[in-house]
Amino acid sequence: MEFDPDKVEDFLALFEEVKDKIATQQGCTHVELCEDAIQDNVYFTFSIWDREEDLENYRKSDLFKKTWARTKVLFCARPQAFSLMERVS
Repeated sequence: MEFDPDKVEDFLALFEEVKDKIATQQGCTHVELCEDAIQDNVYFTFSIWDREEDLENYRKSDLFKKTWARTKVLFCARPQAFSLMERVS
């Protein structure tokens, strides 16, 4: 997520406010925030979910809708989201 540089602190405060609430959603086993090594206004959230269904249920929740509404106004570029699967060798 690329934020307006003047709004990075707003995002960090919002993430701090909601991270524990996200972590307690059913099926969520991990939530963290990573900062880009070069651009100080680019961040990545990384979460681990037991099942795809758990993530989808979170995306339909009031918590997500309210958090997303407050987050998207802080962007200066279109956000991207990726769903990954662990590769088993």
